Amino acid sequence: MRTMIFGHRGVPELYPENSLQGFRYAVHHGIEGVEFDVHLTKDNVPVVMHDEKIDRTTDGRGYIKNYTYQELRQFSLENYEPIPSLQEVLDLLEGRDVYVNLEFKTNKIHYKNIEKIVTDMVDQYALVHPILYSSFNLSSIKLAQPLAPNAEFAFLTGKRIKNPKSFMQANHLNALHLKFYHPDIESNERIWTVNQSLRLHFMMKHRVAGIFTNNFQRAMEIRDELQGKND
Repeated sequence: MRTMIFGHRGVPELYPENSLQGFRYAVHHGIEGVEFDVHLTKDNVPVVMHDEKIDRTTDGRGYIKNYTYQELRQFSLENYEPIPSLQEVLDLLEGRDVYVNLEFKTNKIHYKNIEKIVTDMVDQYALVHPILYSSFNLSSIKLAQPLAPNAEFAFLTGKRIKNPKSFMQANHLNALHLKFYHPDIESNERIWTVNQSLRLHFMMKHRVAGIFTNNFQRAMEIRDELQGKND
């Protein structure tokens, strides 16, 4: 099994995180998987951004939930693009041989009905591979599971999990997305966020199922060097 490489919020080392420019570059340069975060606006439009507030990555201030979608469009990322909607990102990814990991960003603010709004939208698109939903909020995963029976689900955590296999079975999970390597999980383990060369080499040597990284091209080079291009 070769380790799958996911672009963490696109390609943040080259372009603004969670930007259409970054996702477009990734798709056109052979990325295997993309990971991004979704919130809801005041008028329930899913948008792609990591933080609950727009302060860090745009020229605006305040919480996403306090703006309508059209109001959010007045603010820009560092590359002068507006904050992308989920629809714009899915338009770019539809029909592409790319695995999609959509994170429900609900661990701090649990937006009402976000799971149904998002899964209904995703169902309208012909993605090549089953979508992978993840969240730090287990209740979001449980709400989404009956809405998306063909999707895969992963729990995100920065903590170590006792009896990870039992935890996965009890919560009907396909994978765990972890900050730390667990040697006993085998094929169901993806690690975030792996950027340093030494850590990349470690994960590749242990053949974890996947990693999330800010520079997917560098990670793929190291992976191919250690695991081969066609294992």
